[in-house]
Amino acid sequence: MKLILDKKHGNRIEFIGEGVDTSFANMLRRYSMSYVPVLAIDAVTFYDNSTAFWDEYLAHRIGLMPIKTPADLPAEVELIFSLDVEGPKTAYSSDFKCSDKDISMAKEKIIAVTLATNQHLRLEGRAVLGTGRKHAKFQAGIVSYGEEDKGLRFMVESFFQMEPYEVLSRGCGVIESQLDDIESALTGKKKEVKPKSEAKKKATKKATKKTETSE
Repeated sequence: MKLILDKKHGNRIEFIGEGVDTSFANMLRRYSMSYVPVLAIDAVTFYDNSTAFWDEYLAHRIGLMPIKTPADLPAEVELIFSLDVEGPKTAYSSDFKCSDKDISMAKEKIIAVTLATNQHLRLEGRAVLGTGRKHAKFQAGIVSYGEEDKGLRFMVESFFQMEPYEVLSRGCGVIESQLDDIESALTGKKKEVKPKSEAKKKATKKATKKTETSE
């Protein structure tokens, strides 16, 4: 397999994959779009909203704002994004403050709402990790491919939570972590559970006996 970068522009890249099978390319496309964990605001608590828009509209809009998503976040992470603004003012994504100083909205100039004089908006949004299988707001980007004489042309466009090449590399990481499950699904064979070695059996038996004695 040989990968040749052809084009790069902002959050979009194109490259040629030589010796790449279409079945693998399709698996990589689907995993990169549907299984890569991404941060998004999943619940919003409003403390004060005297703007022209109702809570549900603002919650939906805020939930679609892309958030920078590091690769090493724990699966159960919960972050709080707070917003406290008063009009006359246009509230942008950059006005949201995160409980983790190293994480922020991916784009600074996304308009949340425009407030008129004496209007006030104060809220907190809870950001969690999710995947594109659950909701589009958790999708890392779009991946597509097409056949050419030299091989397959891949086109990757991220939604700014990560670099476009990371969409694919993290997709590969998910595939690697699920190889046993994928093999079981393709072959119809259940994953073999290896028996414990004699040494492990003795250690387990000894630990159990010691626990029973101490009680």
